[in-house]
Amino acid sequence: MRALELLAPAKNLEYGKAAIDHGADAVYIGASRFGARVAAGNSLEDIAELCRYAHLYGAKVYVTVNTILFDQEIEDTRLLLHGLEQARVDAILVQDMAVLQIMHDEAIKVAVHASTQTDNRTVEKVQWLSDLGFRRVVLARESSLRDIENIHQKLPDTELEVFVHGALCVSYSGLCYASQYCFDRSANRGACAQFCRMKFDLVDANGVEWEHQRHLLSLKDMNQLSNLEALADAGATSFKIEGRLKDLSYVKNVTAAYSEALNQLVTRHPERYQRASKGRCTYTFRPDLNRTFNRGYTTYFLGDKRQPVWSPNTPKALGEYVGKVKELRGNSFNVASVAAFANGDGLCFINEQRELEGFRVNRAEGNRLYPLKMPRGLKPGSALYRSNDQQMERLLAKPSAERKIPVVMSLHATDSGFSLSMDEVVSFNENGHVLSKEEVVATIEAELQVAQKPQRENIVRQLEKLGGTPYECVEVRLPDDFNYFIPSSLLANLRRQAVTLLQQRSENTAAATPLKELPLLPPPPYKRSYSYNVSNSLSRSFYEQRGVKPEPAFELRQPADAQLMQCRHCIRFSMGYCVKHGGKRPEWKEPLRLRLSDGREFRLEFDCVQCQMNVYADA
Repeated sequence: MRALELLAPAKNLEYGKAAIDHGADAVYIGASRFGARVAAGNSLEDIAELCRYAHLYGAKVYVTVNTILFDQEIEDTRLLLHGLEQARVDAILVQDMAVLQIMHDEAIKVAVHASTQTDNRTVEKVQWLSDLGFRRVVLARESSLRDIENIHQKLPDTELEVFVHGALCVSYSGLCYASQYCFDRSANRGACAQFCRMKFDLVDANGVEWEHQRHLLSLKDMNQLSNLEALADAGATSFKIEGRLKDLSYVKNVTAAYSEALNQLVTRHPERYQRASKGRCTYTFRPDLNRTFNRGYTTYFLGDKRQPVWSPNTPKALGEYVGKVKELRGNSFNVASVAAFANGDGLCFINEQRELEGFRVNRAEGNRLYPLKMPRGLKPGSALYRSNDQQMERLLAKPSAERKIPVVMSLHATDSGFSLSMDEVVSFNENGHVLSKEEVVATIEAELQVAQKPQRENIVRQLEKLGGTPYECVEVRLPDDFNYFIPSSLLANLRRQAVTLLQQRSENTAAATPLKELPLLPPPPYKRSYSYNVSNSLSRSFYEQRGVKPEPAFELRQPADAQLMQCRHCIRFSMGYCVKHGGKRPEWKEPLRLRLSDGREFRLEFDCVQCQMNVYADA
């Protein structure tokens, strides 16, 4: 049986706890430095507190130390890694092999996961990382079901983590240098300036402009909610939600939606799958992915059939489609829709200039809406989207979930008093509860007094008082001949002891073993050796010992005519000009170039054998 893990983003301690409460089996969070989102750092104290909370539910905490490092940062990184070990984190996500080397040399007892920033898309790369001691590999977002299945079949003991929801990078992760090239902000250092969300002209070799100021590299958001079973069957272990910079309502809603879907999957196949953590969640809202931040959804390249994945009109959130405008009247309009609108809703539409235009609803009277200011481009027939759902936001602004671990209690008389065992329910089936194999037992000394009247009702009522703890009692078991009087104070004492023992057992998670000797295996080659992203002497030595003499990282020395991106998204395909996939033959003269509003240009190369589009710094 394979444990399936829902992995949610944690911007901070509050977000991490909320993700656990809403059904996450694990969360990933940035430390104070060296995470791939510089705006999402956290103290060691907060990370330790998150670990204590998560471990109560058998959930895990992974910390991102997945930027490339400079030499002057090596010592700070070493201290940070020791601090994370003391905080009892469950794994560290790594891009720079200097971090792996430090963890080996310092015998740090924390598991290592290979970040998606290490560009993990082939069996050979995953094999190499696994041989180095990486317990888990985060696969490229572009991976298909066939890719995942092939890697899993060849490497069944390596955990595979896949992205299932959220924003998509247009370039293979770890191989995007556009932000560094244009703005001196490195994506591999957690400071991406989102070059791919900008407006471009598309011009050909004759200077003919084919597209004007559109978001030609901007992608829709990923949504694999309906593909979880296929991903699990292909060999995925962990299902990752993107979004360490998203707001709290996003984390709550998306985590809850995927948690419910995973529960349904486990219920359908209890012999094959189980959840990776404990507890049942109840919600004050109905999870709905359409009612939270999104740019429109795509399953990306998961299936065999290629689909357009771009969002050329806007890089901003569209949200939920809510209907079409029927007619305009003065300072209001009405909508053909079954949606319920609320004062303060944010709505948007694509205007005739193919640009996103948004506005706020000042007053809603059924389907007649009164904007604060009538949008200029709104017309009858305009498709409307709700980018800010006030009703949903109000629900999610309050405590919106409760997570409880079901337990069974058994009370017995002993020679010197009473014992209370507490056992976690692993699962439920038609025969009742399936209990864990490690119950905890609390005991208390007391005089055995025969009861003058039945005590069962009071005993059950006292033992079930688990409010304020992670547990809920689903059954209290007493022997048939149990007939003793126990004061309520003694029952409360027994209950508190048992809860403390159960919590202590949950917190005592087993530490990983230190990395063994790192094998001197050569890595899979890159055509451009700056793609190894080597920015410090420790990493350079690591690769040189394995027969590679890499160029300095792009952040240290920018080569001429550099390849800035490698993309599965292809502008020719998305515009309908891919002959290989049934499109019409283009009339432009290549090479095509993307042109920013300031005049800078970037040459496009179409590698049809690899079904890949490459973006170059124009010489």
